[in-house]
Amino acid sequence: MKKTILGAATVVAATTLLLAGCASGGGSTTKSTSGSGGGAKAAASKRACVILPDTESSPRWENGDRPALQKALTGAGFTADIQNAHNSTTQYATIASAQLSKGCGVMLLVDLNGAGAQVLTKAHGQGVPVIAYDRPIQGADYYVSFDNEKVGELEGQMIVDGLKKEGKDPKTAKVVCMAGDPTDGNAAYFLSGAKKSMGAAGIQCAFSPKGTWDATKSGTEFAQAYTALKGNIDAVWTANDANNAAVITVLDKYNKVVPTSGQDASIPGLQNILLGKQYGTVYKPYQLEADQASKIAIDLLKGSKPSAPTKVGGVPSFLETPILTTATGVEKVVQDGNASVAQICTGAVKKACDKYGVK
Repeated sequence: MKKTILGAATVVAATTLLLAGCASGGGSTTKSTSGSGGGAKAAASKRACVILPDTESSPRWENGDRPALQKALTGAGFTADIQNAHNSTTQYATIASAQLSKGCGVMLLVDLNGAGAQVLTKAHGQGVPVIAYDRPIQGADYYVSFDNEKVGELEGQMIVDGLKKEGKDPKTAKVVCMAGDPTDGNAAYFLSGAKKSMGAAGIQCAFSPKGTWDATKSGTEFAQAYTALKGNIDAVWTANDANNAAVITVLDKYNKVVPTSGQDASIPGLQNILLGKQYGTVYKPYQLEADQASKIAIDLLKGSKPSAPTKVGGVPSFLETPILTTATGVEKVVQDGNASVAQICTGAVKKACDKYGVK
């Protein structure tokens, strides 16, 4: 299959590196991490330190972001120290301390339950610039993500469209709202955006659990909501595909199918969409984020400071555009190289793949 986004990202990254090599950089934004002299400074300026959050909230971190960032950074001649905190804030802090002790020219952090803020303080104390990646961190030098309130709006629109498709009045529908972890800044954007689009249609959340990025816990929360509402549920707004898969497991138990939402264009999410159990997903090609963040990191490592097109919370920001994807758009994800027919079209899903032209 064609890998159009991957190809585009590679070309853009290569062009950026060529231009950066021809331009004269400004003063360095980094400082020495120790008093050990020019050798330590040079070593630190060659290292990009990256911390990923987990492997549970999305398969993208290890399968997508890690190799994309590794390739871009090492391809530009720098060392990429990329580690995963495995959903532990303690491990997150330990990784950061070890990285900073070795020296970092830049840190690229995906926040985990607020752990990124503490690492940012330590990094800035050593003169190391920080790029907040995918999730916001107040005080970061740069923020690279998708327009996350727009993500929520698209998810909310899925619920509105799904209800209308079934001939149900959104104003009287009972909708359960399954948010992400409240300690994650993006989760607030998703919920805010969803309430904006659902509220415009007259939808009010009939039940709203605390929220989590742990799919197992999300399933438990939804089971409790289902019991509390005695199964009188017309739709479920869910913040991501992984949590929504757990929601669908509960709905399957009661042989109930209602419009649900998600994001990440995960394999289970795409399968649930094709099977009619999930109205759609928000497709966010990770290559766009990885490419942009890599370009910023490389500029900083070379001593220049790029300008950003906008700001979020006072932080210079680069926001990519998310894509609402329903069954007819699954083939696009495959064409981009972010899923394969072999992964998606298994068992009962194969017939649906044929119907929607996933090949």
